[in-house]
Amino acid sequence: MAKLKNEDIMKAVEEMSVLELSELVKALEEKFGVSAQAVAAAPAAAGGASDGGEEASEQTVFNVVIASAGAQKIAVIKAVRELVPTLGLAEAKGLVDSAPKEVLTAVNKKTADEAKEKLTAAGATVELK
Repeated sequence: MAKLKNEDIMKAVEEMSVLELSELVKALEEKFGVSAQAVAAAPAAAGGASDGGEEASEQTVFNVVIASAGAQKIAVIKAVRELVPTLGLAEAKGLVDSAPKEVLTAVNKKTADEAKEKLTAAGATVELK
């Protein structure tokens, strides 16, 4: 099998949709036993270690996850498209249909709360992780 060059891989990634990229990241995390969040969380953990236990109260990066779409699936799809404008209708529907699914990754507290409020108002069950 011919070895892929970095340029070939980057070109393939450029052509992927946001949903496809999200699925690729999850597959890589599972295959190699790593987490994209670990790098971002490591400095916070190192800083909070000396204080002993303040890490949980000082979380600054959140992932917004739709746990369940609820009965108002169309309203939830519209809310997802508002939050992630790069998603097409089919991609947003696929994301909502495959709940539990991550909608936003590594966002600040304010953005996560606003997203949760919009999705909850649309009828979805949302978790911040």
